[in-house]
Amino acid sequence: MAKQSRGTEGQGLVEYALILVLVAVVVIVILLLLGPSISNIFTEFVDSINGTATVTPAVTATAAPTATATPGA
Repeated sequence: MAKQSRGTEGQGLVEYALILVLVAVVVIVILLLLGPSISNIFTEFVDSINGTATVTPAVTATAAPTATATPGA
């Protein structure tokens, strides 16, 4: 069995550390982006268990009145 030198062992540790940092950054970004929606889901779930659920009105798109052309004008 070949003996590993200290330099290659240190290089391996640095590579693992970089991978862990990259994974941590990705997890933090995902949590920042999805955190509010995940929080809303858990809040609605807890409210439904406690019986204090509030109905969230659905957001409907309302069209702005459009101008209609009158014939002969």
